[in-house]
Amino acid sequence: MAIKKVFVIGAGTMGNGIAQVYAQAGYDVMMSDIKEEFVRKGLATIDGSLSRMVKKGTITEADKATVLGRIKTTINNSDAKDADLVVEAAPEELALKKNIFKQLDEICRPDAILATNTSSLPIGEIAAATKNPGRVIGIHFMNPVPVMKGVEVIPGRHTRPEVLAMAKDFVKSLGKEPCEARDYAGFIVSRLVDALMNEAFWCVMDGNKPEEVDKAVKLCLNHPMGPLELCDLAGADIVLHGLETMHKEFGERLRPAPLLKNMVRSGDLGRKTGRGFYDYTQNAPK
Repeated sequence: MAIKKVFVIGAGTMGNGIAQVYAQAGYDVMMSDIKEEFVRKGLATIDGSLSRMVKKGTITEADKATVLGRIKTTINNSDAKDADLVVEAAPEELALKKNIFKQLDEICRPDAILATNTSSLPIGEIAAATKNPGRVIGIHFMNPVPVMKGVEVIPGRHTRPEVLAMAKDFVKSLGKEPCEARDYAGFIVSRLVDALMNEAFWCVMDGNKPEEVDKAVKLCLNHPMGPLELCDLAGADIVLHGLETMHKEFGERLRPAPLLKNMVRSGDLGRKTGRGFYDYTQNAPK
């Protein structure tokens, strides 16, 4: 089966980014969400992203119009019935994702590939909600999707070899590189980056200033962004959820730092609330 039509569930940060890179690679894309206002906002974000590329000279206005012309929107997942590939980018809630995949299993053609963009939840458990787990796979994009080159590809225990091969080839067709990971909580990327962030939280609890922790990681480890800045970008609630998922699987070594829990309880989630490790109501860290 050749992948031509793709369906993206979720028009948020990850979903609209995924839809954009698919359309830029020449695929016909349909992007869905639960409300019209959400898909309109997602489409506006794609428009803004492409406009910045035009301004930089990366693409032309004609290119932008062509890409946008490949993207359609819907609020009805039954429109996935003709898709060759469906990628789910809904919130990181296992029950929600299982329910979506149970529906997709009935909606989609038997040969369609069903993929999840989860960063930490088990592919096998999501696949178990379907009658055909062999066609379910994890395709985990990094944020921001149009910029980041690496993509984790995670087969479950029952994912068919040909589905894995097709998923890898598809990622390459986007101009990105697939990184095959095993189906344990957090896979490769989230396990490593969440462990780094969690240790940074403990460093702050030990009395280190957030800006000094971030500066040390950027200048001494050559990371483009400090772990506390990254937490603020991702959202403390999202990071906590990932760590709690991995804590259940791997035990004490990935127990979330109390500071992170305190921040989430206090509503200091990072950029999206205006305050996290840094105050974004004034000046964000440089």
